[in-house]
Amino acid sequence: MFSLKSLVTSAALLAGALTAALAPPAMAQSATPSNKIMRIIVPYAPGGPIDVTARLLAERVKDTLGTVIIENRPGAGGNIGVDAIAKAPPDGLTVGIAAVATHAINPWLYSKMPYNAATDFAPITQMVRVPNVLVMNADTARRLNINTLADLIQYAKANPAKLNYASGGNGSAGHLAGEMFKAQAGIFALHIPYNGGNPAQLALLSGQVDFNFDNLATASANIKAGKLKALAVTTAKRSAALPDIPAMAETLKGFEIDTWWGLVAPAATPKDVVARLNQAFVAALNSPEVKTRFAMLMAEPVANMPEQFGAFMKSERAKYEKVVKASGARVD
Repeated sequence: MFSLKSLVTSAALLAGALTAALAPPAMAQSATPSNKIMRIIVPYAPGGPIDVTARLLAERVKDTLGTVIIENRPGAGGNIGVDAIAKAPPDGLTVGIAAVATHAINPWLYSKMPYNAATDFAPITQMVRVPNVLVMNADTARRLNINTLADLIQYAKANPAKLNYASGGNGSAGHLAGEMFKAQAGIFALHIPYNGGNPAQLALLSGQVDFNFDNLATASANIKAGKLKALAVTTAKRSAALPDIPAMAETLKGFEIDTWWGLVAPAATPKDVVARLNQAFVAALNSPEVKTRFAMLMAEPVANMPEQFGAFMKSERAKYEKVVKASGARVD
């Protein structure tokens, strides 16, 4: 997810199953007066939720923007693809994905960055918000008599150093969410990093670890099957997908950490071009078809103005600067 690389890995099983049903062809064909091709650079591998949502939008905007292709440029936690966006010609023909990893976490996680997340991009619009969820192994939760987030906090305080939690790796979304939780709740739990989200989830399901913060899309099937006990979603409010699960902010005021991504262009892209792109992609995000298909990924469309998306990314960078430094995570 990354950071976001681990999230994409953890969501791959679900997204892979949905890709055939959801993803349109990589190229959305439509003639344009100039006959020029537009590309959306996705800084992650094909088949994950970011790739799927980008392909959906490419299909929806073909009537207004013409031919749009998806170019996957994975590697270095998303940094390789995002650097390609930053260095592309600012002519409106190249845009790409900015994600929580690439534009909020990686600037503090990596000792060397090929781009400046604050200055090298022109925001277009946010696309998606996906909740994460605090889940326990269901058998562990029953054994420890933990039914709510408050129960977990109470147990941790009464039994210091007895809990542990898994993540997809140091600096991953799950790791940083866990560190935020520990700090705000005033508890300790040992962090156990795994090599990706899937191994972390398997460790939780097998009872090797006590809890983790997982992507809601990935965890939902095991929650519904009774294998995982969902204690809270990490968004500020409850998720419409699973409205019976409380938000962490209901117990820990102000707690909010979720996964998001959106569209950016190179920084020097003219404002009128950015405005045209914003209009086309916002219309696509607001279409009933896109909303329905995003809902299958437990993803909430977020269509906003460039200034709003830019301000949001700035606030996220400030939040994650504190979280990453407090976690001690570093990639050299």
